[in-house]
Amino acid sequence: MTTAERHAEGAGYARYTYRLRVSSTAREWAKKVATDHDRLAVEDFRPKFLAKSTVARKAADAAIGATKQAMIHMAREHGRELRLVDPAHTTMECAPCGARTKHALPLSQRIYTCTACGAVSPRDENSACLMLVRAGLAPAGVEGLRPPGPLARQAA
Repeated sequence: MTTAERHAEGAGYARYTYRLRVSSTAREWAKKVATDHDRLAVEDFRPKFLAKSTVARKAADAAIGATKQAMIHMAREHGRELRLVDPAHTTMECAPCGARTKHALPLSQRIYTCTACGAVSPRDENSACLMLVRAGLAPAGVEGLRPPGPLARQAA
């Protein structure tokens, strides 16, 4: 066996062990989430433009795909309701009133302020509430959210 063949074999093994670690971590995390919550809403995210290089994009796609599949599997296994939500404009739309900003917010802007209703909330909390609204699930302890629109599709 040549040196190049040994390196190729080692690289294949490294990829294999990386995939095992990713899927194991995803399963452990998904099991914890599925056992702690009765109803789940997950972005139906496809990381098309997440990474610049092909290798990084494939790794990110594999990790996100493994996590989403593990969530679907664990939700089904534990009898939990899981809905996949369209991720479009979740950082641009106001959860309480449904108004959408005219431009995308930069990642450095961590507070979302609605120009229509004046609601102010952390950007991630607004996105999470919006996902729950889109999934047709009422967030516990959150008042004044608009009624859900068309329901998100349920995971098969």
